[in-house]
Amino acid sequence: MSQLTPDEVLLGLLAIQPSHGYQLLEHFRDLTKLGQVWNLSTSQLYAVLKRLEQQGLIVGQAIEVINAPTRTEYTLTTQGKNRFETWLYNPSPLSSIRCVRVEFLSRLYIARLQNRPTAALVEYQKKACMKAHHHLLTQRDQTAPGIGFLAVELQIAQLGAILQWIDRCELVPFNEEELDET
Repeated sequence: MSQLTPDEVLLGLLAIQPSHGYQLLEHFRDLTKLGQVWNLSTSQLYAVLKRLEQQGLIVGQAIEVINAPTRTEYTLTTQGKNRFETWLYNPSPLSSIRCVRVEFLSRLYIARLQNRPTAALVEYQKKACMKAHHHLLTQRDQTAPGIGFLAVELQIAQLGAILQWIDRCELVPFNEEELDET
């Protein structure tokens, strides 16, 4: 299993506007933003920013602030923008419960922040989950009774719930402006 990282989420936030660490961290702390999705500490955020800068995906520039310590403001490089774009509209997302809960919701959040269409994101995720669900149904039919059978049934139930939930993703308002439109 690959490790989920907030790398592309940070790239997406920086695609909106150059920001310093505390501005970025606010997205991960606010429960109306990514606070329900990610558990990211200040030190983790700065470690990721350092790694992204070393990889040439972002560039930090010291900004002098009156009556405050110097801040490093990060901007996206062309390479960072390309990596973000590839991630955002990945046509083959992972279908694990954890990936849907973290990565898919992060994609949806960033796309909506950037006022981009989300129908393709939802459709890609739905197709990946439907494919995994079908595979599990076949696997269940070939699994002998016991703990393995129960584990497959649990995964089927989880993906079934996700498939019901995923259809709501396009319907739920994102912010107060969208609430006013309904």
